[in-house]
Amino acid sequence: MAEHELNAEGLNCPLPILKAKKMLKGIPEGDILKIRSTDPGSVADFAAFCTHTGNELLSSSSEGDVYMFEIKRA
Repeated sequence: MAEHELNAEGLNCPLPILKAKKMLKGIPEGDILKIRSTDPGSVADFAAFCTHTGNELLSSSSEGDVYMFEIKRA
């Protein structure tokens, strides 16, 4: 299992989701995608995205204005 990173800081909806979707397509099942975003809407967006796509949202946290997510590719 490998980890991949996506820096989506400074991007507004729907770009963080679209970039994450594109990256997830290119990584093997079981790998982890770590995402950093500054879009407050990304908290709800990534939760809904994982529910809809079947990928697993392992963690969702924030530090100041930066939101961090870990998604396991299904």
